[in-house]
Amino acid sequence: MAPNGRYAPSPSGPLHLGNLRTALLAWLFARSAGARFLVRVEDLDRGRSRPEHEAGQLADLAAIGLDWDGEVVRQSERSALYDAAIARLDTYPCFCTRAEIREAASAPHGAVGLYPGTCRELTTAQRAQREAEGRRPALRLRAPAGLRAGFVDRVLGPFDGPVDDLVVRRNDGIAAYNLAVVVDDHDQGIGEVVRGADLIDATPGQLHLCDVLGFERPAHAHVPLVLAPDGARLAKRHGAVTLADRAAAGESAAAVRAGLLASVGLPRDLAAACATFDPSALPSESTVLTPEAIR
Repeated sequence: MAPNGRYAPSPSGPLHLGNLRTALLAWLFARSAGARFLVRVEDLDRGRSRPEHEAGQLADLAAIGLDWDGEVVRQSERSALYDAAIARLDTYPCFCTRAEIREAASAPHGAVGLYPGTCRELTTAQRAQREAEGRRPALRLRAPAGLRAGFVDRVLGPFDGPVDDLVVRRNDGIAAYNLAVVVDDHDQGIGEVVRGADLIDATPGQLHLCDVLGFERPAHAHVPLVLAPDGARLAKRHGAVTLADRAAAGESAAAVRAGLLASVGLPRDLAAACATFDPSALPSESTVLTPEAIR
């Protein structure tokens, strides 16, 4: 039996066509290899997550013909696993705000997109001072300076990226996404992570977390995105971007699925797509959403 695959949406709103195509591809990667396919709800953002969004997302997945194995897992119910993993890590408190990190990265010689290490070597007195000011710290994983983590992506090919001091617990006490996703994938036996190409830059840090925690690294496939005509990620302002939108225009879920499959060169029938699925034949370029692109 092949390692498990998964799809892990965040229930902060309805799935758009790009999300649905990624879900289709994740399902095809797993099912074509004879693997189990799991669904995990990544609901750590409690301010935006809603039960009604989760229900709607699961209904949309079923509507386009996707099935999954076992019960749906929710990150909000797995804090004990995350706490146990964090306890094994070499961490330090970080009091920096996002604005402070952006400012440091924009300074001369600042590493764009990387944490500059501001709080890494604070003294006990300096930490106490920040706490007295009412600043609540996050926890960061201490990583070796200059560390990089490379891997071969099954769609995009070789990739090598920097690893910095990742946040593993947010300043509200909740496990950070990068920590939770690594722990969940290991706990659920995920052998291949299929997700959008926009998340590839996060992968080196997550692989480093796997190494530190002694977890086997999963394989990765970062699949092409569906973009709006203006080149931006899909959003409500771009019009008919959800299954409900398409239904209101008289388009069935089966027709939407067929168009999404065709947009990456796959047969329009889901069973035929699964029988002939070849990951190496997937395009690496994004699809721009036009009336013709997914019909």
